Amino acid sequence: MTNPFYESKKWKRKRQAILRRDKYQCQVSKRYGKNETANTVHHIYPLEDYPELALQNWNLVSVSHTKHNAMHDRYTNQIIGEGIALQNKFKNDFENFFKQSPPP
Repeated sequence: MTNPFYESKKWKRKRQAILRRDKYQCQVSKRYGKNETANTVHHIYPLEDYPELALQNWNLVSVSHTKHNAMHDRYTNQIIGEGIALQNKFKNDFENFFKQSPPP
């Protein structure tokens, strides 16, 4: 079942803004010198676990459908592989966010 958040106007506007920011290019493929069109915006720290990060620019990255599927175990929805690498890359942003506004 899809989270209703993904149907919200706020998300749809933010998603388009992130795709434009990243020039519709998969940012994971780009790291490997490849050009692949992005059609998905990935939450580096998952919406289900960190709803307060849902619209934070630093927590959103444009990726291809294929790369997005490689970031999640589709049976458990756990972050794997490149998804973990992205979390490590943005760990300082994550920690700084919660220093400024601690979770409830």
